[in-house]
Amino acid sequence: QVQLVESGGGLVQPGGSLRLSCAASGSIFSINVMGWYRQAPGKQRELVAVFTSNGSTKYADSVKGRFTISRDNAKNTVYLQMNSLKPEDTAVYYCNGRGLAVRGDFGSWGQGTQVTVSS
Repeated sequence: QVQLVESGGGLVQPGGSLRLSCAASGSIFSINVMGWYRQAPGKQRELVAVFTSNGSTKYADSVKGRFTISRDNAKNTVYLQMNSLKPEDTAVYYCNGRGLAVRGDFGSWGQGTQVTVSS
C-alpha cells in the first residue's frame, strides 16, 4: 500500500510564502505522476501543479509565476513552494501520486493540508 503524507500548511498573510511537502512511502517501484491539487470550500478540487509522466511540469494559470513544484526522486517527495500568496489560494491542498508498486499500479491521495491566507 502506498501512502502520501503532506506537511507544511498553515496560516500566512497575503504576500507571504509557504512550502508544502509530500512524501510517498510503501513498496514503490516508480512514480509516474505526482503533484498537487486543492479544494476550497464549496468548490471542486482543482489541479495546482504536477509533474507529468514525461517529467514536464504543468501549472494552473492562477498560480503560474508564483508557485513552483519540485521533487526529490531519491526520497519519493514532491514540494510546492508558494510565494506571493493571495486570499484566493486558501484551500485544502492534496498530494496525488500514480505509479507502480509491488502490488501493481497505484493511485493515491494524501490526507490534505490546510493553507489559509488571511490578514
